[in-house]
Amino acid sequence: MPDPSAATLLDLLDGAVLRYGERSALGLRGDDGGTTHWTYGDLARRSRIAAWRLRALDLEPGDRILTWSPSTPELPAAYFGAMHARLVIVPLDLRMSPDAVEGIVRASGARHLILGSGRDAPDPREAGLAEFPTTSVEALCAEPAADDPAFPPDWVARQAAWGRPTGDETFQLIFTSGTTGTPKGVMLSHDNVVASIESFHRVVPPMDHRLVSLLPLSHLLEQAVGLYYALDVGADILYVRSRNPRVIFDALREHRVTSMIVVPQVLDLFWSAIEREVVKAGRATAFDRLRRLARHLPFALRRRLFASVHRQLGGHFRLFVSSGAFLPPALQGAWEDLGVTVLQGYGATETGTGTATGFADHGPGTVGRAPAGIEMRIVDDGEIQFRGRTVFAGYWNAPELTGQAFTDDGWYRTGDLGRLDDAGRLVLSGRIKDIIVLPNGFNVYPEDIENALRVAGVREAVVVETEPGRIEAVVLTPTDEDPAAFRARIASAVKTANASLGPNQRIAGWRAWPGEDFPRTHTLKVKRDPVRRWAASDAPLPVVGGSEQ
Repeated sequence: MPDPSAATLLDLLDGAVLRYGERSALGLRGDDGGTTHWTYGDLARRSRIAAWRLRALDLEPGDRILTWSPSTPELPAAYFGAMHARLVIVPLDLRMSPDAVEGIVRASGARHLILGSGRDAPDPREAGLAEFPTTSVEALCAEPAADDPAFPPDWVARQAAWGRPTGDETFQLIFTSGTTGTPKGVMLSHDNVVASIESFHRVVPPMDHRLVSLLPLSHLLEQAVGLYYALDVGADILYVRSRNPRVIFDALREHRVTSMIVVPQVLDLFWSAIEREVVKAGRATAFDRLRRLARHLPFALRRRLFASVHRQLGGHFRLFVSSGAFLPPALQGAWEDLGVTVLQGYGATETGTGTATGFADHGPGTVGRAPAGIEMRIVDDGEIQFRGRTVFAGYWNAPELTGQAFTDDGWYRTGDLGRLDDAGRLVLSGRIKDIIVLPNGFNVYPEDIENALRVAGVREAVVVETEPGRIEAVVLTPTDEDPAAFRARIASAVKTANASLGPNQRIAGWRAWPGEDFPRTHTLKVKRDPVRRWAASDAPLPVVGGSEQ
């Protein structure tokens, strides 16, 4: 059982080592199918090795260090090592642009870079970091030779003199800009993340967790739930470097995965892969019929109905935890038809856990309730606000931004809109800045229209106002579909969506986005502003659809 007395993440790791010792904690699956494993004891030892080497770099408590690496067992060891050394981690995401990285380096005042390796690792030269002090994450965590003079016989005992961090100590800066704006450094303390882990214990009942990790560890959701919470419950975590679907599904089977932490886009990619296999096998009609039947059965029987699908997932899959973006109810329902529970979490880097659904109540369309210990309120204009231990203290070196983020009585302003349903569960309406206010004063929420399009068969669309009162949808163009068939399919889907929408919500036209994917943040949220600017440009645009009434 987890230790409820953990005050810091180092206490959490120490408790996990005592409980799980030689159990497998972290693994890495290579492209060749081989897997390396670290036990809980290995992770603790490598963390202390990393801490000793970090202090040897003349880094002092409070100094910031950058981490820029794909997920490997060494990366969590570097995180815990930095905590032992009383340093502040500044994670960089692999998807960040060079300009974003350069801005974070300047803003954080970081003194050292911990860099990953391999063909999917970043190139620091592209971000102007060629001359920056750098250590590879593998070298940082490598076992020292027995006669290494840098590690005296009493090196572990000497670490005790460094002192332990306290719960209110900032251990990490996560720079986030949301979907627009200048990156802001969110200061996170041990207690912020420990409180989030405590709240998650109240959401998910004890179970045997074997996780395959696909989200980057620079993402707080993957850190808090897919690493720290997972270690607290004795999970076996497998990192997969490849993004090849075949390699990922092989890993799911071989690891006998039970749980995954995802964003909705990953859920959609997996579901698309299953649908393609069903169509390829000529079983689409039978598959849809079984789904309709399964909705009336307990989850265990649903898994038996779709045993062939579950074999592809390893035969033990039970749980998706999804957060970070809007989850279309139809997508959640599709997975639950197969007997896989989909829990939703809602929050931000600034709030940690905000609300969550639970096993007893995870109906589509809501993001649940605030767990015990977290306060939530919805103010008169519909904004969702939070207060409690999970909420960050402020932005790094930005007192003015921090002041703007909080109300006079200490509540964090999320900028998100929501309402409570009849059962007291939170239903999200979208971002305040994304509301389309029509000339007649009616408020339109793009997410409502985007969900109607998805139900009608359009997997991804961004709804924008191109001129006062005119609502259009921007859709992605598939590379493997005949253009004429694509235009006919989207036109039909728009008509179907409009039939389910109110008069003020209806789509007047649609356009095909010119790229392979929408511009996204490093947490895979669509950046709406570039899409709006493109759709509102005076330059000729590739409009492939007209008004659909």
